[in-house]
Amino acid sequence: MRIITATAVVLALAGQAAPAANAHQPTIDGNWRMDGYGTVLSIRNGTFQEYQATAVSCLKGDSAQRTGPGTYTTPGGDVLTVRAQEDRDHAFLRADASVGSRNLRRIPALPDACARPTAEDPLTTFDVFWQTFEENYPFFASKGIDWHKVRDQYRPQVHAGTTRDELYAVFSEMVEPLYDAHVAVQDGNRIFAQVRPGTVVPTGELDTKVKKFIVERDLKGARNLQEFAHGRITYADLPGGQGYLRISGFGGYAGEETSYTAQLAELDRALDTVLGQERTQRLKSLIIDLRINGGGSDALGIHIAQRLTNTPYLAYSKRARNDPADPTRHTRPQPVYITPAQGPRHTGPVAVLTGGSTFSAGETFTQALMGRPGKTVRIGQPTQGVFSDVMSRKLPNGMAAWLPNEEFLTRSGRTFDGTGIPPHLTEPVFTKEEFDKKRDSAFDRAVNVLRNYGAAAS
Repeated sequence: MRIITATAVVLALAGQAAPAANAHQPTIDGNWRMDGYGTVLSIRNGTFQEYQATAVSCLKGDSAQRTGPGTYTTPGGDVLTVRAQEDRDHAFLRADASVGSRNLRRIPALPDACARPTAEDPLTTFDVFWQTFEENYPFFASKGIDWHKVRDQYRPQVHAGTTRDELYAVFSEMVEPLYDAHVAVQDGNRIFAQVRPGTVVPTGELDTKVKKFIVERDLKGARNLQEFAHGRITYADLPGGQGYLRISGFGGYAGEETSYTAQLAELDRALDTVLGQERTQRLKSLIIDLRINGGGSDALGIHIAQRLTNTPYLAYSKRARNDPADPTRHTRPQPVYITPAQGPRHTGPVAVLTGGSTFSAGETFTQALMGRPGKTVRIGQPTQGVFSDVMSRKLPNGMAAWLPNEEFLTRSGRTFDGTGIPPHLTEPVFTKEEFDKKRDSAFDRAVNVLRNYGAAAS
């Protein structure tokens, strides 16, 4: 599951052109309110401080320290850039690992609640939990959930004597019917989360099992089998000029080094080998296997897509819920484009393998390939159906709630939240029967489809 704190979310800024380093910069010190995201910021004396705000609360969130002009780095290594506009009352915020942008509006002061201690009793915690979803969650209507009825059902069960375990159980029961893999309740090391019915979480154990199966079954006749990025990326040359690229996540590429810069360097090392000059000259087609993919950085997915086209195109547009009282109102959709990378690129046919264990950034990468010029075919099962960055919201008693607040739009304005991105060609994906009979129907279909593309082109 991709978890980006509201700070990093706040940070997820589309690359806005930065002025020259020696140009005059309007001051960014002061207080700011973000469009969407239920967030206000205090930036002063080299410290970037987030506050998570609702109509009933304001809790201190994450912080970052200035490491350059308009640049702040979190303890986890996320790099945030804030650029004020010329009117000094508006600014942009971006995070190096994210796509999209956040708009900031200067405010004279933080809300009064941000300066007051918040009660930590069960009922206050319940109210903040409920209000957080009420103001930010976009999908109650599409999932058929009346959140106000949920409050009416569960709030009477909470009182001053409610134990922590009981409150955790109440919160878990409240969100369980959403079956949203980007919704979770966290209390220390325990986390309650649900996936779409009929799908499986892409755990490390499942990834190991599937990788072994693929290597022994699908790649037994392959050449140049290589692993990169701490095993998250696998490549092999298949017979007939086909390539096989397996990506199990968009992060974790650099071991204990978690910065985006380190992740990107490892990804480029892999791509420079996989899609180098010599290989791209002879590569006829490429299978990209995302069937077990836990997500990560959308920006890394965009970076890979740039190696797969000679023509710029729209990947998707991104918007966030932007009215606490009206879930139909959003921020202005912000387009995210694919621009061809410098150097060698593969522009031939691509088959993308997906399934219910294709999560989050694995899905935004799949969506980014939908508009790719040339032949691109999706094979397997629908993806999980969770695209948004995850807001991690602190609760007064120390628990946390995770939830989405964004939508990723196609050129026509369609989204795939809840349902997932469907395949063009449906095949079973890692079912018990497939394992028992040593079948990989989706892989075999991809090989045949790409072979036919090659025959038609010759």
